[in-house]
Amino acid sequence: MAKKETYKIILSGGGTGGHIYPAIAIANELKSRFPEAEFLFVGAKDRMEMEKVPQAGYAIEGLWISGIQRKLTLKNLAFPFKLIASLVRARKIVNRFKPDVVIGTGGFASGPLLQVAASKGIPSLIQEQNSFPGITNKLLGKKVDKICVAYDGLERFFPKEKLIKTGNPIRQDLLQMDNKSIEGKKAFNQKQGKYTLLVLGGSLGARRINELIEKELEFFQTQNVQIIWQCGKLYYETYKKYNSSENGQVHAFLNTMDLAYAAADFIISRAGASSVSELCVVGKPVIFIPSPNVAEDHQTKNAMAVVDKDAALLIKETDLEVDFENRFAQLVSSSEKQQQLSKNIKALALVNATKDIVDEVEKLLRKN
Repeated sequence: MAKKETYKIILSGGGTGGHIYPAIAIANELKSRFPEAEFLFVGAKDRMEMEKVPQAGYAIEGLWISGIQRKLTLKNLAFPFKLIASLVRARKIVNRFKPDVVIGTGGFASGPLLQVAASKGIPSLIQEQNSFPGITNKLLGKKVDKICVAYDGLERFFPKEKLIKTGNPIRQDLLQMDNKSIEGKKAFNQKQGKYTLLVLGGSLGARRINELIEKELEFFQTQNVQIIWQCGKLYYETYKKYNSSENGQVHAFLNTMDLAYAAADFIISRAGASSVSELCVVGKPVIFIPSPNVAEDHQTKNAMAVVDKDAALLIKETDLEVDFENRFAQLVSSSEKQQQLSKNIKALALVNATKDIVDEVEKLLRKN
C-alpha cells in the first residue's frame, strides 16, 4: 500500500499510566509505519498525561474534564459544565486538526473527543483495556468503528461485529526477558539461594499492600524470601528504612522493569489492565491484590479473568489478615503449583497487541 504521508491522527487517553502508556505505544508504532504522519494527543488538564506525553515527544492539548465521583461531592455539581465545555473544546480541536482517525484508550478526555469524532463521521477506534468496561466506553461502543479488547466475553457490553481481541500494549523489553534472571538479581543486590518477591503497587503506591509487606517482613525471612518492594512515591519516605541486606530493596519507582521481573520468583501486584497484560507475558507466579477503590470494581474482574483459568492467585484486601501467610507459604513450598501458575498465565499472553491494534487503525485509514 502506498503510504499517504499526511495522515493526521488524534489519540486520547489519560488519568492513569494504564491509559497513557498504551496510547504512546500505539502512537510509536504508527509513527514507525507512517514517519510523516502528524500526531496530536488530547488529555484532561492537570492529569499526568499533560507531563508524560510531551516527555514521549508528542504534542498534547487539555480538556477541562473529570469523572463523576462515586460519593456525593461538590465536584459532581461541576460535571455537567465540564462536559459541555469539553465537548465544545473537542469539536474545535477536531475542526482545526482535521484528523483522519481518532483513537481512544480510556480516561476522562477520550469520551468527549470520540463523541465528537463519531458524530462527524471520522473513523474512530477504542482500545478497551479492562475485562469490565466503564460507562463512557459502553456508551461510545455503539458509535465508534472498531473496539480492540484484551479479554473474552466483551460482546456482553459491545456490538460483537466491532470487537477484535488484540490484548493490551506492553513494554517491548519484556519480550526479551529470557535468561536475564541472574542479571536481574545482581542489579537489585538479591542474594543467591533465596527466593525473590517483587511487590508492585503502581507509580503512586498502594497503601494496603505497603502495610501488608511491612507487617510480614519477619514472616518473609522465615520463608527464605527477600523482596524488591516498589512502594510508590507517596510512601517512599515511610518505608525506605526497610531497605536492608536482610529484607531486600525498597524503591519509589522501578526504572528497569524487565530486570525486576526477571529477578522475581513471585510477584504481588494490583490488577490494573496493563499490569495484568504484562504479567501474562512475564509468566511468573502472581498473587493479585486488587484495588477496591476503582470504578465498577474492575481490578477484581481483571484478576478473576486470569484466576478462573488457574493462572494466578487472588486475595482481597479484606482477607489479607487471615489468608495471606497461609496462601503465600503454600505457594513457596509447592514447586508444582509455581510451575502450573507460570505455564497457565503465560498461555494467556498476547504479545503482538500493539502491532495488531495498529493493523486495525491502518485498515480504517485505508478505508477512509
